[in-house]
Formats: sequence, C-alpha cells, structure tokens
Amino acid sequence: QVQLVESGGGLVQAGDSLRLSCAASGRTFSSYAMGWFRQAPGKERDFVAAISRSGDSTYYADSVKGRFTISRDNAKNAVYLRMNSLKAEDTAVYYCAAAGSFRVRLGKYGYEYDYWGQGTQVTVSS
Repeated sequence: QVQLVESGGGLVQAGDSLRLSCAASGRTFSSYAMGWFRQAPGKERDFVAAISRSGDSTYYADSVKGRFTISRDNAKNAVYLRMNSLKAEDTAVYYCAAAGSFRVRLGKYGYEYDYWGQGTQVTVSS
C-alpha cells in the first residue's frame, strides 16, 4: 500500500509556471506506475500525464503536451509535475495516483490506478 500527498499548488497568473510534487510513503515506490489527473469545478476528472516505473517513458494529454513535464525520483519516493505557460483552463484540483498492477505502464484512465492523493488546488488567473 502507498499513501500519496500532493503539494505545490497555488494561485498564479496566466503564463506563469508551477511545480507540483507528490510524496509517496512506503519502500516500494519504484514498483508503481504514476500519473497526474485533474478535476475542474463541475467537470469530470481528466488525465494529465503518466510516467513509467523507471521514469524512462512518459505520456501526456494533448492539452498539456509541450507545456507540462512529469518526472520522478525513486530514491526520494516522489513524482513531480512541472507546469509551464499556464492557462486559465488549467485551473483544477490536481491529483497524483499510483498504479500497482504491472499490466499498467502508462495509464491514462482513472480505473487503472489504485491509490490517490488528496489533491492540490491550482488556480490560474487570466
């Protein structure tokens, strides 16, 4: 089992950057594929980015490709989401998630993930 805690959210202006962090408990962090999702008010939760267990592969939603970068540090039990050129439409609660099944390498669906953090709010003013 793994517990996830996100941090780094906040209120920024359009065009600014933020880096979200997700700290994971446990000694088997490297056995989990990780992902970031977001949920805007009144909308469904959307996939943002995923990273493989070793960190050698990543996958992004089209809406963030070229602006966001997912990375992980297995020695620190952490996954990150660097967000550049933020837009008002990026405003949402951002969640990190961990997938324990080895059938999941770069999951883009919520049901592929077993554990979720509590979320961190990102608000981008235009």
